[in-house]
Amino acid sequence: MRKTRLSAAVVLGVAAVMTPLAAFASSASAATSGPGPNTKESVASGINVASLPGATVFGTTPADTPETVSFILRERNENTLKIQAQLGIKNYLSVSQFASRYGQTQANISALTSYLAGFGIKTNVYADNVDVVATGTAGEFDSALSVTQKQYDVPQLPGSNGFNAIRAQNNIHGNVGSPLLPFRLSNFVLAILGLTNYSPFADQVAKPTTSLLKPQAGSSNSCLATFGLPNGCHLPSDFASMYNLNPLYQKGNGAGQTVGIVTLAALDPGAPEFFWSNIAKVNRTGSLTVDDIDGGPGAPSAASGSVETDLDVEQSGALAPGANVIDYQAPNTDFGFADAFFTAASQNLASGVSASWGSSETAIVASILNGQEAAAYVQAFDEAFLELAAQGQSGFTSSADAGAYTASEDIGTTNLSADNPADSPYITAAGGTTLPWTGQLTGPDGSATVTVPAQRIWGWDYLWKAAASTTGVSLAQAAETHVVGSGGGFSTLERTPLYQYGVSGTNVFHGVEYLTPTDFTKIAPGLTEPTAWNFNPTPSVSSGLGFGRAVPDVSTNADPETGYLVYAPSLGGNGIGEFGGTSFVDPQLNGSTAVIDSVLGHRVGFWNPVIYAVARTGHNPFTQLNTAGTTNDNIFYTGNPGQLYNQGIGLGIPNLTALSADFNH
Repeated sequence: MRKTRLSAAVVLGVAAVMTPLAAFASSASAATSGPGPNTKESVASGINVASLPGATVFGTTPADTPETVSFILRERNENTLKIQAQLGIKNYLSVSQFASRYGQTQANISALTSYLAGFGIKTNVYADNVDVVATGTAGEFDSALSVTQKQYDVPQLPGSNGFNAIRAQNNIHGNVGSPLLPFRLSNFVLAILGLTNYSPFADQVAKPTTSLLKPQAGSSNSCLATFGLPNGCHLPSDFASMYNLNPLYQKGNGAGQTVGIVTLAALDPGAPEFFWSNIAKVNRTGSLTVDDIDGGPGAPSAASGSVETDLDVEQSGALAPGANVIDYQAPNTDFGFADAFFTAASQNLASGVSASWGSSETAIVASILNGQEAAAYVQAFDEAFLELAAQGQSGFTSSADAGAYTASEDIGTTNLSADNPADSPYITAAGGTTLPWTGQLTGPDGSATVTVPAQRIWGWDYLWKAAASTTGVSLAQAAETHVVGSGGGFSTLERTPLYQYGVSGTNVFHGVEYLTPTDFTKIAPGLTEPTAWNFNPTPSVSSGLGFGRAVPDVSTNADPETGYLVYAPSLGGNGIGEFGGTSFVDPQLNGSTAVIDSVLGHRVGFWNPVIYAVARTGHNPFTQLNTAGTTNDNIFYTGNPGQLYNQGIGLGIPNLTALSADFNH
């Protein structure tokens, strides 16, 4: 399955040189000099519906409309925590210890909750003293935050490059302008999320582009006979075999651990149990719990992204059959997404937490500069990931599925771009590879053989010629409509973390520029981005320096052409589908971590400081794919010969049994 994206088309683009996001956050919450006791200051808030293309207003939001609004507070001593997380935390904190050391003071929290109570607003302070979730009415929040909410209709916002559109949404509410809080409160409130119920995230389900691909005669893949699917017929047991998880099952199967799944769509009831029993054929002894955050995401459906939720739970639970699984499912809103992570952190039940939803950095910055998203959006999620790290909870997210051009997937710009939250220095970003395979692609203009002779960085440039010849389009057209592969590159919003310093390849790159960005257009105040490409079918290998957090960190098979089975009743029919995407990798790593934790008898915590350190040793537990050229790339970044890291698959392919020994040191 392709990575689930943030409101793709709500903005038109972002600049080639982005302003550091910290500047947006600081300017949004900057204090004036000499404020009086009644002075109010603006606080970064969530999506501004009025600025969405085509949005029309038809009245003021009724004062009695129920609303949930999340106040994300600034963590104290955060710089110290950031350094500790990047170097590796050994002594994990309880939630109460985290709250005491890094959460806001009781005096500040009481000041905020008392202020809101004065308007009739009820509050729930999370145990970490970082997230305060408030419930009230539109009228109460309008009065407390000096805003006026209105009702809007927002038309469908078209996707690009064949990716899903953002559905039309009618009669939704949203605020105009930034909310205001008394000066004292604005000093420690980082962001206010939830003054709209607009759903900004779109599910991007990816089946193989070669839906007419026919398996080779005599294939030994038993899935073909059972389900009639071509190459992408792998099961969790195949993952365990390919990445050497099997030896660990002799000592533990995840028992005593809990896997946390953060998602923005409802789980199909009964789907995981059917998958585990009838498809994966594993003996599950762990429990499955659904935790509806902020009222939950509504009914399950393929349109809302339930396939994503199903596969995350199915894959992680199958790989750790003894582990409990908690499905933290939240409304498709920015506050829902944040609250789901903070709930997983404040409960501190899950030893690992993963999510397969996100956005390109370009979309985030454009949304901020166009007044559509909170200036502190990225920092708010970083705070949640820092808490996970401090408490020894491993965190994983997928790196996206548009190769080096993540923004082409959600807002349609053609600049090199990384994904958020995979860009966070405090979470492990999961990339993807393609396994060897051969098959026939059949289309209206004939058939063509597709062959991938060896495992490679996932990039669909290997399909371009076959797609062009079988559909009658030009090679350039085939290329520009199949910009698909392992998300990776350099963050423009997050600095290089300490654990990546000294790891060869993290600040250099080799690339194959099939697609040269062109048609630069002003798409946000003071910002310009390309919106088209020039195509070169035979690019040479170039090299250069890169700056910022490099993503991904680690990779496994993710190509839909060599992907996995999913059972999702919301698909219709027999509910069985063949999918891929980096969306599979993060829950698979999450389930694998539960097994490792059960074997070692303790949480291994945030992976990155450990895996980058052990990669520099003589017993590196990763296999790198470092051939440089057009047979091993993510539609730009290719191998870094002789280096430990490349931006296509990070440190490489893990040997999980070997890695478990490194976690035990």
